[in-house]
Amino acid sequence: MVEVSCRGLLFDLDGVLVDSTPAVARVWTSWAVEHGLDPEETVRRAHGRPSVTTIRELVPAADVEKENDIILRGEIEDTRGVVPLPGARELLSSLKNHQWALVTSCARPLAQVRLKAAGLPMPELMITSDDVRRGKPDPEPYEKGAALLGIPAQDCAVFEDAPAGIRAGKAAGATVIALTTTSPVAELDEAGADIVISGFPKIAVFSNNGSGVIRLRVAG
Repeated sequence: MVEVSCRGLLFDLDGVLVDSTPAVARVWTSWAVEHGLDPEETVRRAHGRPSVTTIRELVPAADVEKENDIILRGEIEDTRGVVPLPGARELLSSLKNHQWALVTSCARPLAQVRLKAAGLPMPELMITSDDVRRGKPDPEPYEKGAALLGIPAQDCAVFEDAPAGIRAGKAAGATVIALTTTSPVAELDEAGADIVISGFPKIAVFSNNGSGVIRLRVAG
């Protein structure tokens, strides 16, 4: 059992609050096939990063904005199988609105669609790919998420599932708790996660008494 003290919580979306893996795989696999790319490798690269980054890497000569629109439209339209991950709703309900923010590599419209499909609360505070110049693994998304909470990133706990997001959280100075929903434990450790857990049922808020400090109890 580990105890973590922080003043705010920053959550990635896909693979952390919602399971959108089947939808992501379907859309990116279709796109990869159209471009003669390896679908498995394409899906792996796409996870946890802005889609424009993946497109630029894999098809440097493409019209990135056009291809990004195709991916975005496909993901917005495909919500089949998008569900909340176990314990996500319960953890969010134990927090006040100003104590947490969403920090996702999704575009804002896609994040809203997935939250709605999963039946999760729409956050008052949200950083998406539309709000940053440099996406994960750059620290900018988590630095801006912490700024929305009005606290330094060093006072935040970040919840992530992808190596790129873990590196972003660590570069921002946050404590990073990684979930094993998407990547192997070895990759999460290599990326620098402070704590690795199997899911939110391993997390409990045991002190949130108005002092400004949130205390989490994390079961290994």
